[in-house]
Amino acid sequence: MQTDRHPGRSSVRRSRTILAAGLLAGLLALSGCGAAGGASDAGSGDDKKAISADERGAADTAAGKTAQDPQAAGGSPAERKKPDALPAGTHVIRTATLSVEVKSVPKAAAAARSVAEGSGGLVAREETERVDDTHEMSHIVLRVPQGEYDAALRDLAGAGKLLSRTSSAKDVTDQVVDVESRIATQRASVARVRKLMDRAEKLTDVVALEGELSSRQASLESLLAQQESLKDRTTLATITLDLSEPETVAKDGDDDPGFLDALGGGWHAFVTMLRWLAMAVGAAAPFLATAVVLLLLWRLLPGRLPGRRARRAPERSESSSTPPAS
Repeated sequence: MQTDRHPGRSSVRRSRTILAAGLLAGLLALSGCGAAGGASDAGSGDDKKAISADERGAADTAAGKTAQDPQAAGGSPAERKKPDALPAGTHVIRTATLSVEVKSVPKAAAAARSVAEGSGGLVAREETERVDDTHEMSHIVLRVPQGEYDAALRDLAGAGKLLSRTSSAKDVTDQVVDVESRIATQRASVARVRKLMDRAEKLTDVVALEGELSSRQASLESLLAQQESLKDRTTLATITLDLSEPETVAKDGDDDPGFLDALGGGWHAFVTMLRWLAMAVGAAAPFLATAVVLLLLWRLLPGRLPGRRARRAPERSESSSTPPAS
């Protein structure tokens, strides 16, 4: 039996073998983890790709539905922003004047009222009159919301023959902002004066502060009235509508007079003559009555007239001096 001459070398070799085995096991373990991690990453990447593909498919489907049904994109038409809608914070006063010739003014006026009320507006003023007992004219002032302004104009202009149309738009955004700022400042000023009144102890101070408070409160109320007027004019557009009927034109054949026209003209002349004769008799009646009265007096009172007495006296004398016939 042989013994190992170098016992230290064998222990070193075993240590190196164990160390090499441990390193190899660690490398294998690291390799397994890396492979598992790569597979996991690959799996998650595939899942993400699948999810992205599903999302793209859903988006394409939604786009197709939107193209087929426009209301699916943003709800009802009233909720969606119209193409001609004004930007947020813009305030515009719109007015228009229409002159339309229609066959029947009452029917057109009723239709105009329906257009205003159907759009959420109102009839501010209406005036109707008959001209020459042949046709009517109507003057109507309508107030419609800004969003229904263009549609209302189209409906009103299409009621008949459009004779004239004028429209205007005035941007009052700066004025609205200025009034709102002044109102805020004036309210703060009124609040400060009220606080000073609460702290005032002298009667003279209270009286002076009351006068100042009244002045600032009046200014605030004036600004509030301006704000309300601007709000009304920018919320509702004003449309002035003038309706008229076409004038009746006589036919060419009706211009030539006929027998009935001549008869009517003759009767009119006869009645006119009688009227003038009656007027002449009425004017001469007082003078004729006076002449008749004088004539009767002259007939009834012959002895009181000196001329007749003088004429009758010689007649009596001559009759008495004439001898009787033998």
